[in-house]
Amino acid sequence: MTHANESDHVTSLPEGRQPALRIMTMPADLNPAGDVFGGWIMANVDIAGAIPARRRAKSRVATIAVNSFLFKQPVSVGDLVSFYAEVKSVGRTSVTVDVEVYAERDPENPVVVKVTEATLTYVALDDRGRKRPLPQG
Repeated sequence: MTHANESDHVTSLPEGRQPALRIMTMPADLNPAGDVFGGWIMANVDIAGAIPARRRAKSRVATIAVNSFLFKQPVSVGDLVSFYAEVKSVGRTSVTVDVEVYAERDPENPVVVKVTEATLTYVALDDRGRKRPLPQG
């Protein structure tokens, strides 16, 4: 993981947007180095991204690609982690979603840091688990 850049520190969470998920990190989420395990973040990014994909597909979806994934900052125990997900593009059967992850730290002296950025692609599935076209609009 990289160290913070000035652009990683923001004064507040994104205005006018609601997070798809918001989770408090716990000691069980840590890796041996004492940071939150990257796989925990990846799993929650996948869940957060699936929410707008499912809404757009109007059906279940499956992850077919992790197009990009960047860990910008480590996440610590006790951080309140917010996952913002937004549809980036729509294909015939797939939906690509951008996910941004922010950590709120130190409640006494609040700091918000952008910790992760990712882009994932989901495919729409029918009730038998087969790829299907997305509904119009």
